[in-house]
Amino acid sequence: MEDLRNKYLELVSGAADEAALEELRVQAVGKKGEISLKMRELGKMTPEERQVMGPKLNALKDEINSALAAKKAALADAALDARLKTEWLDVTLPSRTRRQGSIHPISQVTEEVTAIFADMGFAVAEGPQIETDWYNFDALNIPGHHPARAEMDTFYTHRAEGDNRPPHVLRTHTSPVQIRTMEKTGAPIRIICPGRVYRADYDQTHTPMFHQVEGLALGKDISMANLKWVLEEFFSAFFGTHVETRFRASHFPFTEPSAEVDIQCSWEDGQVKVGEGNDWLEVLGSGMVHPKVLEAGGIDPNEYQGFAFGIGIDRLAMLKYGIPDLRAFFDSDLRWLRHYGFASLDQPTLHGGLAR
Repeated sequence: MEDLRNKYLELVSGAADEAALEELRVQAVGKKGEISLKMRELGKMTPEERQVMGPKLNALKDEINSALAAKKAALADAALDARLKTEWLDVTLPSRTRRQGSIHPISQVTEEVTAIFADMGFAVAEGPQIETDWYNFDALNIPGHHPARAEMDTFYTHRAEGDNRPPHVLRTHTSPVQIRTMEKTGAPIRIICPGRVYRADYDQTHTPMFHQVEGLALGKDISMANLKWVLEEFFSAFFGTHVETRFRASHFPFTEPSAEVDIQCSWEDGQVKVGEGNDWLEVLGSGMVHPKVLEAGGIDPNEYQGFAFGIGIDRLAMLKYGIPDLRAFFDSDLRWLRHYGFASLDQPTLHGGLAR
């Protein structure tokens, strides 16, 4: 063993590079290395011999491994020193031109939406992006057989075999924030819930991750008329012109009655112009909050009622700023951002004006 020790310590000390060091490691302590083969011979020894030789072989193996690690670190330091000697920087050279950053259209539109609803008395509420199955579906009156709960539409987190805890999902909407806020504050409520949401879809107008803002208003005498006024005021402020709306009866598990909302527009040369013309464009879903959803949030449906709505922030940005492909929002293309981005100091306010 002393011969092995002296042999490999000398070889390790003289290794010229990491490749040679790795070759020595295999020769010494690899599966078929000399020290490893010696350790296999312990099985042929008597118990008394193993008590003597076992600790010595383990100590030898540890010493060789320590020498290998120390030499590897020394080689890395030497390589770094050599690199630093060949690289240099002339600090007297002029610096690069300082460029001003850009605000992403999603961030800009989120600020615009927040400013408009804040003026109408809506606070901003936030919640986790990984939700329990109960908050994301059950509390919102979405039955177990609903297509939205299928794995082809929703991202479920992995669960180990035998894990009986409730399943978790990447939230498919920001509606769970409404339930959490109802539980926390009770009624009356007037909030918007902006944030990222996730669905298994990807094309020109859909992405697996996108941004949504939902609104919730609860009180003792809130009606669909209040909903229509709020949405018309929002669209008119956001697009900078009076925008007519049209409500169409629909069905959502979490509202009753439910309505899809269209806004007035015109189509010219493949482009949509909001607030003019005789055409209509569907933009959001809305309705009066279902009594079962109120109960899930701890609100008495016999005393309170209210409306809820949800709209895609990405889609609002596309409509207002003429962005043709939703996927471009997530391409990290600086040329695209310089074209569609906003000045970093261009913060939208109602008194100062929203971006145009």
